[in-house]
Amino acid sequence: MNNKLKKIFHSNEPYIFLIIILLGVLVQIRSGQFFTGNNLVDLFSALIVPGLFAIGEFMTLLSGGIDVSFPALASLSVYATTKLLLDRGYQGNVIAAFAIAIAFGAVLGALNGFLIGYLNLNAMIVTLGTSSIFQGLMQGTLRANQLSTIPAGMKTFGTVPFISATNKVNGLTSVLPYTFLVLVGVCVLMYLVLHYTIFGRGIYAIGGNASSAHAAGFNVKRTKFIMYIIIGMIASAAGICRTCMMQQMHPTNMLGMEMNIIAGVVLGGVALTGGSGSLLGCMLGTFLIVMVQNSMILIGIPTTWSDVFVGAVIIIGVIVSALQSNRYEKVRTSKNKEAAAK
Repeated sequence: MNNKLKKIFHSNEPYIFLIIILLGVLVQIRSGQFFTGNNLVDLFSALIVPGLFAIGEFMTLLSGGIDVSFPALASLSVYATTKLLLDRGYQGNVIAAFAIAIAFGAVLGALNGFLIGYLNLNAMIVTLGTSSIFQGLMQGTLRANQLSTIPAGMKTFGTVPFISATNKVNGLTSVLPYTFLVLVGVCVLMYLVLHYTIFGRGIYAIGGNASSAHAAGFNVKRTKFIMYIIIGMIASAAGICRTCMMQQMHPTNMLGMEMNIIAGVVLGGVALTGGSGSLLGCMLGTFLIVMVQNSMILIGIPTTWSDVFVGAVIIIGVIVSALQSNRYEKVRTSKNKEAAAK
């Protein structure tokens, strides 16, 4: 029991959860609106797209890399999908949109995976390059512009309420769309993959030490290749969710989200050096970022200050990650010395 308690309190999750509760109480005291039903619905609605992006970034950081191309990847795949469906006069449900966008995302993700996994190139440099390629293809080749109309199936999926709540004070009604179930489904699926499959254990192993993972029998190149395909698929699903919720496709409104997403994942305790972190911490860190951004409106702080907060979070996350790495190294060195003494 003592070992379990130590393990819990040595992780970031309890502290992030405590910060979320304390911050919620402070905002409630200041505005009186935080714990209202419609505000909580707004928060979970705002979490959907960042949460999906965060799951993909979580896997990248876990493997010891970093991906900054996912907003551009999502924008390209979703714009191409929406334009294709509109040109063909598609009137069916949203499943076709998800299927086509996810297929595009898999192809684009495979490009990242081939360059990083099989050619062993630096992940950040590659994804910086592919981000520019994806944007260039979208804005140059496809001549992307705002699509104010989207297929009926996508429009319905983004507006039909899964949960709705009305504020009794101001009469405002907030809606949590069915896109929330996409986030829940991807979270559950990726948790099972990461914890109960050899592929998932391989991602953790590669982040800890790629050479050791290879020696242990993991196919490092193939694992990275498949991982980036999955990341591309998740990013494209997130893009479809955003388009459905916004009721339009704007080719640039997802660009620039990468810093907030990375900040949330790092804040959740995922080591920048790779190999450690939890999906729960990733989601809590992302929720905290979303919560702060939304709560600024409630307490009257200009949203421009969110950039200051995100920058501070990245710095704090790097410091915490470094401290965790040093602590882990000390524990490992101590165990090696004890083993050698025996």
